Amino acid sequence: METPLILVTNDDGIQAPGIELLANALDDCGEVWVYAPDRQQSAVGHGVSLHRPLRVGQYRERWFMVDGTPTDCVMLAVRDLLPRRPALVVSGINPGANLGDDVTYSGTVAGAFEGMLQGAPALAVSDVSYVPKHMQTAGRVATMLARRLLEEGLPPDTTLNVNVPDLPYEDLQGVAFTRMGRRHYEDDIITRQDPRGGYYYWIGGVPSHVEEDGTDFAAIEAGKVSITPLQRDLTNHHALETLTGQELAL
Repeated sequence: METPLILVTNDDGIQAPGIELLANALDDCGEVWVYAPDRQQSAVGHGVSLHRPLRVGQYRERWFMVDGTPTDCVMLAVRDLLPRRPALVVSGINPGANLGDDVTYSGTVAGAFEGMLQGAPALAVSDVSYVPKHMQTAGRVATMLARRLLEEGLPPDTTLNVNVPDLPYEDLQGVAFTRMGRRHYEDDIITRQDPRGGYYYWIGGVPSHVEEDGTDFAAIEAGKVSITPLQRDLTNHHALETLTGQELAL
């Protein structure tokens, strides 16, 4: 039986500690190949580099760096560069939560989403702390899920967004299958003047969230691993039903 090929990517760059830990954790599950950005690509969303060429360099055996986004990495690897199609795509481990509306910005989630678009079971894994002390816990969770997906797969057009509390593995309070929560983004826009008199802007601020049962936020607050299935179809079907049949004048 052929060893399953596992493609690993991230949005923090190929030298990030999280991707090293993830690749090592998945080593017992299959043949791990890494295609990751050559530099920090956080919050790039599902961006694709269409207006410039991409360069790929070897970092070490079965590890490659791409001067592009996580989506670029997965697209190039699956369509052209891997020796065979991956049985699984795993993106992470991200330091910092990807909860609620964060998924629309997240390069980590985009890497997994692109894996799904390329026809592979895929998951994104984040440790909810920006300065993790227990990232090994997220590695163990990723390994458990990888084994499960390699055996059972996922429903079509589905990817998993996984957030793990920054706790020792033994202190986790279980696993919850959740829906996306909602963020309140009240970002501060900091305006500064450079030495030549021009202005530049820095987006900052700390987002809050809506308190609701059953969400990814609620699971993390309870000390549980949050697993949110995301789907390819972004259509608001209720709105579609409401709008269908209405007359619009052009």
